[in-house]
Amino acid sequence: MLLNNITIRAATEADAAQIKEIYTPYVKDTAITFEYDVPPVEEFAARITRVLKRYPYLVAEHEGQIIGYVYTSAFRPRVAYDWAVETSIYLRQDCRGEGLGKKLYLLLEEILKKQQILNLYACVAYTEKDDPHLNNASVAFHERLGYKVIGHFTKCGYKYNTWYDMVWMEKLIGKHHDNIKMVIPFAEVRAEFGL
Repeated sequence: MLLNNITIRAATEADAAQIKEIYTPYVKDTAITFEYDVPPVEEFAARITRVLKRYPYLVAEHEGQIIGYVYTSAFRPRVAYDWAVETSIYLRQDCRGEGLGKKLYLLLEEILKKQQILNLYACVAYTEKDDPHLNNASVAFHERLGYKVIGHFTKCGYKYNTWYDMVWMEKLIGKHHDNIKMVIPFAEVRAEFGL
C-alpha cells in the first residue's frame, strides 16, 4: 500500500464500527492491550466523542476503509497536568510496518504542539521474552520516534495465563517555562490541519 494514497482526517462517531474492527484482534489475540473483552460499538463512539472534546482523534483511510487510528487522552485529570497527554495508536494488522504509524504519530505531534501540549506519554505492554501474544515491537516503534522509557512496572498485567510488564514512555515536544499558555482545544486548531 502506498502512503500517498492515504487520507488522514478527524474521526467521527460513524467510524466506531471500523475502529472496533481494527481494535478487536489486539484484544482477542494479543497482550498489547490489557482489555479482556472487546467493547461494543457504542463504547467506541462514546470514546471518540469524549476525546474530541479536547484532543485529536485521527483516522487513516485507504480507498474508503479505515486502516489505522491514533488519539490522545488526558494523562491525569487534574488541571496541573493539562500540558501532558497519553498517546494511543492501532493499525489494521495488514498495514503494520509500512510507515503508517509514523505518519499518524508525526501529524498528531504537530497538532499537539499547536495545542500547547508539551509532554507525550505512551503506556506500553512489555515482555521479558517474546511469546505468541506479545513482543516489544511497540517499545521499539516509540523509541524510533524519540520516546524514552521512564518507568517500568513489573508483572502488573495478567492475560493469557501470563504476567506482563508495562512501561511508561515519554517524549517532550515543547519548552517548559513559566507563564505557559493554556492548552487550546482541538476544535480550535483542527482547521489549520485540514481536519
